[in-house]
Amino acid sequence: MSKVEAFLSQEEEQEIISAIRVAEKNTSGEIRVHIEATSEKNHDDRSLEVFHMLKMNNTKDENAVLIYVAVKDKKFVIYGDKGINEVVPDDFWNTTKDVMQNHFKLGDFKQGLVAGILKAGEELQEHFPWQIDDEDELSNEISKG
Repeated sequence: MSKVEAFLSQEEEQEIISAIRVAEKNTSGEIRVHIEATSEKNHDDRSLEVFHMLKMNNTKDENAVLIYVAVKDKKFVIYGDKGINEVVPDDFWNTTKDVMQNHFKLGDFKQGLVAGILKAGEELQEHFPWQIDDEDELSNEISKG
């Protein structure tokens, strides 16, 4: 079993997908999670590459968020699209990162991802509230590389 397959159980993956649905209920923002074992590239660069690979840059309001995790490297990145970065301060994702990191340090990766997703949803809601014509533009499934 690879590091990626062993990272989360099927049940834990379903809990994360449910958290994405809950987080997106009150915002037009889109949230995705991508997990891979390692990257030879800088993790910020790799998260941008995955962001485009998943076509997250094609949302109507440019307000998608990728939570990228490199399991073996013990690194994660929260990458927000242009629409988000234009309206929020530079340190916007720090509280979300802190919440996730606290759980990760305890070895509770599922809860770290769930907490981060829910926190990101709250933060997105402030700048991108849900609108009557909003539709779920991206899959909520966890992508793996």
